[in-house]
Amino acid sequence: MRDFRKTLLAGCALALALASGARAEDAKSPPGPFPPWQHGDNNDAAPRGLPFTVPEVDVLADFHGSLDDPKLVLFVGGNYFFAMAPLVKAFEASHSEYKGRIFWETIPPGLLVKQMEAGGTVTVGNMTFTVKPDAYFAGLKKVEELIGEGKLVGPAVPYVTNTLTIMVPKDNPASVKTLSDLGKPNIRLAMPNPEFEGIARQIKMSLAKVGGQALETAVYDTKVKDGSTLLTHIHHRQTPLFLMQGRAQAGVTWQSEALFQEQVGNPIRHVDIPDSDNATAIYAGAPVKGAQHPEAAKAWLAFIRSPEALQIFERYGFKPYRGG
Repeated sequence: MRDFRKTLLAGCALALALASGARAEDAKSPPGPFPPWQHGDNNDAAPRGLPFTVPEVDVLADFHGSLDDPKLVLFVGGNYFFAMAPLVKAFEASHSEYKGRIFWETIPPGLLVKQMEAGGTVTVGNMTFTVKPDAYFAGLKKVEELIGEGKLVGPAVPYVTNTLTIMVPKDNPASVKTLSDLGKPNIRLAMPNPEFEGIARQIKMSLAKVGGQALETAVYDTKVKDGSTLLTHIHHRQTPLFLMQGRAQAGVTWQSEALFQEQVGNPIRHVDIPDSDNATAIYAGAPVKGAQHPEAAKAWLAFIRSPEALQIFERYGFKPYRGG
């Protein structure tokens, strides 16, 4: 028993050392790499207690804040996970009653719906917890669909738009210049999974504009079967990682995601897609039916369209929604 306790204590000491040193080590030379772009900034909970984040071992990158009696829970399609921390900070500046009491998730929109259908319960690794959203955010069509199903309360609130780009490593080793290049057998791709990532629908539309059904089939069927297209599960995190790890040479993402990676200094760049071949997404949100904090949801939905919020979005290439 004594040896077991010594081993256990040694293991805990090692884990704590890794946790406390992870941020500094990550800044120097991220192993792998793992997601090196948050450093705890997307968590405004206080106090945080024991720090226990071990890169590549224990990282919950899409779950933010404290589950201890939150006053606002947001389910956000992860296409702008990087904008959430400044958005929350700005919101709390004018709504101090919510400071440190906001919890948000940024997994793909389709998976957020599955969690809602499971009563808010989700399992990540060995941890299972239940949290029910007050507001849900995704593409406008998806939000309207969920309103029609009675899961959300209308009307939908649109706020920004986004366009597609081709994300590549900084040196662009495959010399990708257009969407047509993605159909080449020798170019390895990381592409969003059509099963639960709404962006895949827009990507397929753009591929068809450029190369017809043949190009769409090559990227999303032929190359998937032969292994030269990897389908992601969380495209806004996996694509840049796969590129930096050398597992892929290109991938289509939202423009904002590529701009963010460039802004934080990762070896990523993007290849523009002409407007005539591109697709535009409209982001929208709505309160969840039966939400525990309906007034908080309304306050966030009003804030998300404010000049202050739109200015934050514009840092990453989003444009304000100008529709009716």
